Amino acid sequence: MKRMLHSNASARMPMLLNEDNLQILEAVDAPATVLRFGIVDPDCSIRAIPSEVPVNFVYGGIPFAVMIATPSDLDDFAVGFSLTEGVIQAPGDIRGTRIVPDERGLRVAIDLTPNGLHEHLAHRRVLSWRTGCGLCGIDDLDALPQARFRNGPAPRVSPGAIRATLRALDREQLLNERTRTVYGAAWADTNGTLVCVREHVGRHNALDNLIGTLCRRGTKHDSGFVIATSRSSFELVEKVAVFGARTLVAISAPTLLALERARHLDMSLVAIARHNSVTVFHGRERILGEDGWAWTSRSSSEWRIR
Repeated sequence: MKRMLHSNASARMPMLLNEDNLQILEAVDAPATVLRFGIVDPDCSIRAIPSEVPVNFVYGGIPFAVMIATPSDLDDFAVGFSLTEGVIQAPGDIRGTRIVPDERGLRVAIDLTPNGLHEHLAHRRVLSWRTGCGLCGIDDLDALPQARFRNGPAPRVSPGAIRATLRALDREQLLNERTRTVYGAAWADTNGTLVCVREHVGRHNALDNLIGTLCRRGTKHDSGFVIATSRSSFELVEKVAVFGARTLVAISAPTLLALERARHLDMSLVAIARHNSVTVFHGRERILGEDGWAWTSRSSSEWRIR
């Protein structure tokens, strides 16, 4: 398996689907637009974003777990995962691995020794307890979440509203202020007023908690946007889309799969959110400029008065 660091490839599955000569892109170059608060002119650039690929571990032909991973050194990943999850007792329990490309991701077929396979099948379980990079309860690529595209216009959000929300979010993350170790997910209205904040040791769980709160309150999905104090992974994009929101703001940069899903769902994806700037990866025509200015869709540097 060949490793490649950068490419100008579009945001699709970052590999060449040739099992005999599989090439996987660990990062790709994507267009991005940096907005600096208080400055009208945007800065259009190219930014490298990491690949994020669903990796399905399959033992003896039976799917076990789907992990979201950087697609590199997968043979080593297979051994380490198998050992630390208790599938094997020693590296020698694995006779070989084979990486099989799939349109949804990668399957890592792991060949166990007869005794190792017997022990695994006797104690097989689904990984349903994770706070991190496993897809809870999913053991096969066919079960990957796929949110449906929501018709209708997405709300417009101004950089000023995003900036106000970021400032308010710092003050409202009380648990993180005490521990410096939890993630936050928040909802703000389109004016930048912070409505709700939820914190959790898992970034997915923080977002689930927030969405549950919004659902129970009867919050309209088009009345605001989501802010996450983490990277914008594909799971976060999917969860926001399931709720129905069309704008996600994240503290860190997106992954390739997150960007691909945001484009497919036409979700405004704003990342690398700082107190002085944000970077727009998709939906820049819906991110209004200061004093009523807005981008046209024809040019990243062209503006028009509303």
